[in-house]
Amino acid sequence: MPEKKVTRQQMNAFQRAWEGFKDFIRETIGELRKVTWPTPREMVRLTQIVVIVIVVMALLLGGLDYVFTQLFGLIFGG
Repeated sequence: MPEKKVTRQQMNAFQRAWEGFKDFIRETIGELRKVTWPTPREMVRLTQIVVIVIVVMALLLGGLDYVFTQLFGLIFGG
């Protein structure tokens, strides 16, 4: 006896949500298979670049904060 296919309108809210979740997971896995993942060497190099940029930005922002604090201290006599 062939199984009867249940349409989306015939499902209750839980069944529709579960089917939607399964579709989301299936599509996500499909998209992740298309991704070109970096090699370990590329990953290390890119991580080094990110850390260097963070350190430079922290020094820049910290330096500007110090300069403006001193400047406003001179202007307002603080």
